Amino acid sequence: MNTDETLNQQLEDARQRLHDLYEEYGFGHACVLEQSMFLDELINQYNRMFQTRKQTQLV
Repeated sequence: MNTDETLNQQLEDARQRLHDLYEEYGFGHACVLEQSMFLDELINQYNRMFQTRKQTQLV
């Protein structure tokens, strides 16, 4: 599995976990907020990777 596939799988797993936690605990619970921050960081990582790749292609 390459880096793109691994990151995409991590994103999907984190998104699903966030959804499950939200369904169980509601929006304001600490574990939901923590999972949301974790997902945000994965999204940021994905965006940085995409932006770097885009800039490399322009050069």
